[in-house]
Amino acid sequence: MKLSLVQRGEGRDLVLLHGYLSCKESFAPQIAYFSRRFRVTALDFPGFGGAGELPGAWSVADYADWLQDALAALCIGQPYVLAHSFGGRVAVKCLSRGDAFSKAVLAGCAGILPRRTLSYRVRVKTYRLVRRFAPAFAERRFGSAEYRTLSPLMRESYKRIVNEDLRADAAKIAVPVLFIHGICDRAVPPASVRVYLSCVKGSRVFWMEDCGHFAHLENPLAFNAAAEEFLQ
Repeated sequence: MKLSLVQRGEGRDLVLLHGYLSCKESFAPQIAYFSRRFRVTALDFPGFGGAGELPGAWSVADYADWLQDALAALCIGQPYVLAHSFGGRVAVKCLSRGDAFSKAVLAGCAGILPRRTLSYRVRVKTYRLVRRFAPAFAERRFGSAEYRTLSPLMRESYKRIVNEDLRADAAKIAVPVLFIHGICDRAVPPASVRVYLSCVKGSRVFWMEDCGHFAHLENPLAFNAAAEEFLQ
């Protein structure tokens, strides 16, 4: 598949993995900062940015397979990784398989399913009922804003991704992990990070005050400093 990437700097390899509906350019402050000390490689996931389209409805595992193949093709072995949101899902899946990365910084890391409330279960049942008779209306009425922007193929992939809980994968991680998380993150609540911390032995967290889901863009100076201290 077509690779779309930015690679700058020299030294130890640092791979950057973007979030869903995002692209490699979302790491512009990190590319500029870390390329002074590392060889930084920022990749577009298939289906996003300048990368090729998905050949099928991919799961997190499919993205992880693709990433490991891409890194092998680029001759990048055991790099550090800095991942955001969906990129964190893929990083966790790769880390659970062994020594894909030697250290990981996971920002706003998604992948922990919240406890399903009664209102959520009622909403799902209502959606399924409405979809039987008016599928187009059901998609408009019940789908998230993010979901409604996707093609039919990407919607199937999205459902596979967001409905997988990665606790079991996180428990298999054996390398140092730093979670960086905005206290005001609504897309991935702080409670999710606390679950990750209980699963990943020896991991730690750097909380960013007054930041939301995009802490690496909201306060890049503090974010980069915390990540660099951990990676060094």
